[in-house]
Amino acid sequence: MPKMKTHSGAKKRFRVTGTGKIMHQRARHVHKFQERTSQAARRLVNDKEVAPSDVRKVKKMLGL
Repeated sequence: MPKMKTHSGAKKRFRVTGTGKIMHQRARHVHKFQERTSQAARRLVNDKEVAPSDVRKVKKMLGL
């Protein structure tokens, strides 16, 4: 049987914590920070846990 392939887009967007949670970066975190208040920029720093309804799909894409 062939090997499972990891979805290359998913491996760039999601990470797995030591306890097995799937985390993702918040939207609008990548660029154009000069247009945001420093308060808004700080709020976007923290990663967020993937919604429970999407965990199964993301795990499948990551090959977990």
